[in-house]
Amino acid sequence: MMAGGVRYWDYLPDYHRQREEILSVIDGVFGSGRLILGNRVADFEKRFAAFCNAGYGVGVNSGTDALFLALKALDVGPDHEVITVANTAVPTVAAIRATGARPVFVDVQQDTFLMDVAKIEAVLTPRTRCILPVHLCGQSVDMAPLLEIARSRGIGVVEDCAQAAGALYRGENVGSMGDMGAFSFYPTKILGAFGDGGMVTTSRDDLYRRLRRLRFYGMEGSYYAEEEGYNSRLDEVQAALLDFRLQTLESEMLARSALADAYHRGLAGVGDLTLPVVGEGYTHRYYLYTIRTGRRDRLMAHLAERGIETRINYPTPVHLMRGYAFLGYRQGALPVTERLAAEILSLPLYPSLPADDVARVIEAVRSFFEA
Repeated sequence: MMAGGVRYWDYLPDYHRQREEILSVIDGVFGSGRLILGNRVADFEKRFAAFCNAGYGVGVNSGTDALFLALKALDVGPDHEVITVANTAVPTVAAIRATGARPVFVDVQQDTFLMDVAKIEAVLTPRTRCILPVHLCGQSVDMAPLLEIARSRGIGVVEDCAQAAGALYRGENVGSMGDMGAFSFYPTKILGAFGDGGMVTTSRDDLYRRLRRLRFYGMEGSYYAEEEGYNSRLDEVQAALLDFRLQTLESEMLARSALADAYHRGLAGVGDLTLPVVGEGYTHRYYLYTIRTGRRDRLMAHLAERGIETRINYPTPVHLMRGYAFLGYRQGALPVTERLAAEILSLPLYPSLPADDVARVIEAVRSFFEA
């Protein structure tokens, strides 16, 4: 990117502003005498679960493992199918495959990019063990009808909340509605670590106890496995930093909304541009500000020439990737998902993005359509 350009995402301004506090948090962990599964993890688990209005939180080493362990806690395995979407990051599907289960894809809604819940019943089979909705871009899937389908058939629900920490659906927090919610703390996320991390939230005592075993070799005490488990522990340093960042998360979510509002105002009515749509009764947290246009690639090049970074989330749906060709999906299987992949473009948006940069992006987008 050219000097003086607009970054798509940048953590350095926040780091420089909070450097002394951040280093103090790290020093506190190093001086505590406890580096693995200590008080920092336990404290952050409680506070993040409360933030999500869930009973419990179980810290793990990544969002991918959060999904995997949640599925394992529901005994999802090789004889099962998990219903999800293909316009998601590969980890969603990789986590399903890690259990041995088969992902079954449904199409999405064109306006929100979210799972089209009306299509779920058509793909249900006796092998369906779980529905895995992906709360994309910072907005919740339509959970009421999804939960009705799942509960009427005894099917589990694991919410993929990697992109939507803090999002609300009719006043309910994502991560509190299904059996479990899986969160990622990858640095770019709404609540991001200075490394990797994840968490599973649940309000079920039985799942909480099992998740704690599964993340630590199946053990409840030392050196004795109650069941086959794994090594997936949230690091004490990252937990402490996340707990520190949780203190300012509300203000950062407000900043995201303010930036999104600026984009809304500045880009309303421009060309063939479609702006993000927020469902009635939903609170969108704008992890991404994703627009649509049939001239996406030319717009992206136009912005790059002006020093503005953008991203395509995601350019190839998972069902069309070579790595998942064995699932048997072909072009045309998910027409809305495939059309969106050719039209979507995410503009820069993160809490410390300067207002002048937003104005610069708006001006550059408008100049493309007004040329």
